[in-house]
Amino acid sequence: MGSLPETVLPIEKPLVDLDRKLQELREKAAANPKVSLAGEIRLLEERLERKTRELFAALTPWQRVQIARHASRPVLSDYLSLVFDDFLEIHGDRGFRDDPAMATGFATIAGEKVLLVGHRKGKNTKERMATNFGMAHPEGYRKALRAMRLAEKFGLPIVTLINTPGAYPGIGAEERGQSQAIAQNLLEMSRLRTPIVCAVIGEGGSGGALGIGVGDRVLILENAYYSVISPEGCASILWKDAARAPDAAAALKLTAQDLMGLGLVDEIVPEPLGGAHRDPTGAATRLKLALLGHLRDLASVPVAELLARRYEKLRSYGRATLKGLEAVGAPVGAGLLGA
Repeated sequence: MGSLPETVLPIEKPLVDLDRKLQELREKAAANPKVSLAGEIRLLEERLERKTRELFAALTPWQRVQIARHASRPVLSDYLSLVFDDFLEIHGDRGFRDDPAMATGFATIAGEKVLLVGHRKGKNTKERMATNFGMAHPEGYRKALRAMRLAEKFGLPIVTLINTPGAYPGIGAEERGQSQAIAQNLLEMSRLRTPIVCAVIGEGGSGGALGIGVGDRVLILENAYYSVISPEGCASILWKDAARAPDAAAALKLTAQDLMGLGLVDEIVPEPLGGAHRDPTGAATRLKLALLGHLRDLASVPVAELLARRYEKLRSYGRATLKGLEAVGAPVGAGLLGA
């Protein structure tokens, strides 16, 4: 568990004093090696860990959304250095321009060759503005599809890393066919003749996430979320009050745990204690192991069987069972239940 970052979430405020005292003790120990402070440091570390476990054992959906959006949470550029090697980027959609909000390219993961597609958010204000805060334009989705077709041609598995508040809803994007580009990706990804593993690493916002989210396996980090709309947007529509975003987050069933209960994801990748923003390297290690496991599992599946399984997986998304609804605490009524 790493130290608290500069940006502290409301849920982390009770940890600030403990973390500060721990850092002071470590600095004193480093400055005075003849004075043993190991016992005090160990006791404070245990106390901080215990308090962190207590706080993070009972996170609300809104708190998980805040963690998913944390300024220090690892993004695509972090995973490129911590999970993948030999990244060779593919640029442009061969139609309009190269969208910096969407990254595509060839890479390796533990020696396994893959085609990587991911939303690019940036690490600071300048980078976030340059990448439109991870909100891709239609040319970004067309670039992604162009790259994925290359993967199919060369027999390479595809890995997608999803982290976007949503596709860009601006006038220019709509004029250039935003909804059509996303719909085309949904169709084509459903029938690409190569394994696809998708992972939600932060925000999974609506069609912007779905545009690179169709796969044989869908993973999600423990504190990421996947939703048809942001909690603020939902609250603004339902109650005309964005301040009720916490209520909307609970109603949307957008957490990894909710999605697993509904059968919409295949694995929750655990994050280090305190969240991925406290230990990016630890989070990357866990994601890497999960991706490798699924890639190796899918590698032995014949293409015809792979496509049949993917088709059935997609067809099953519309079914809501009594067991699944009860598992996530959703309201149950006869009109909600499918076959």
